[in-house]
Amino acid sequence: VSGFEFRGKNNDLVTRTPKPETRNPKPLIVDHEIISLPSASTLAVLRKEIAGRQPAPKMLTVFADPVFTLEDARNKVSPGKTKAKQAIAANEIARARSIVHEDEKTAANLSAGSLAIQPLHFTRQEANQILALVPEADSFKATGFAATRAAALNPALSQYRYLHFATHGLIDNERPGLSSLVLSLVDEAGKPQDGFLRAHEIYNLKFPAELVVLSACQTGLGKEVKGEGLMGLTRGFMYAGAARVVVSLWSVNDKATSELMTIFYRQMLKENQRPAAALRAAQIEMWKQKQWQAPYYWAAFVLQGEWR
Repeated sequence: VSGFEFRGKNNDLVTRTPKPETRNPKPLIVDHEIISLPSASTLAVLRKEIAGRQPAPKMLTVFADPVFTLEDARNKVSPGKTKAKQAIAANEIARARSIVHEDEKTAANLSAGSLAIQPLHFTRQEANQILALVPEADSFKATGFAATRAAALNPALSQYRYLHFATHGLIDNERPGLSSLVLSLVDEAGKPQDGFLRAHEIYNLKFPAELVVLSACQTGLGKEVKGEGLMGLTRGFMYAGAARVVVSLWSVNDKATSELMTIFYRQMLKENQRPAAALRAAQIEMWKQKQWQAPYYWAAFVLQGEWR
């Protein structure tokens, strides 16, 4: 690494060459607020689009803990119908043409038209803790079967300042437009449904949000285009109007992410911190806890877009 950029005390962008520490090394975020920019042109367009824009009237929307499989304990399909419905679901899911994605909690396998995704149990807790920070009338909650692609495509979401998606992300580097967030793949009756919110669909949405948070696995990755940064879910939400997007750069731990996001939103909604400052504060707080001290648990998340 030849150098890095960070915001100085006067909010000026400063470029420095990192100096190795031999005694008591500490993460850069302890002393600096670090921002990731997709490209200079993207930032210029963002600032032009959001200049003078009035904040959305409502506060927060959260999608979390979708139902991915027929075997989910919440599914009420009778055992005798499970096998037949599973075959139908496999054919429906295979059409999504998403790539294989794995982490310690997830195993997505698209061989022979099958897909198995493990539930993210702590995302329900994450949603409840975050939503507790705002009045119920100022928020929208979509969890379990309600966390559907159809709900995510609802134009009413443009009324919210913060959009939070706590689910798996599937990234297709060959076909960036097929990168997707995975929402509920079956309904309460056990009927398969398209639960993939794809990047190319996000580009056509209207999300004039202050912040979109993709609390999922590797949501910040995408196909690199020289001079224009990364194409993928991040750019999709920015194109849809989001001023800034928080994404993950590698597979994240379910429980640690729940803790991190709760602190992050508390810093924003209760301490009135800017999103970039709130993320830094949350990561430092996680780093100070022995259980979550390793960067693996908190350093995956970066803020892209407008830092001011």
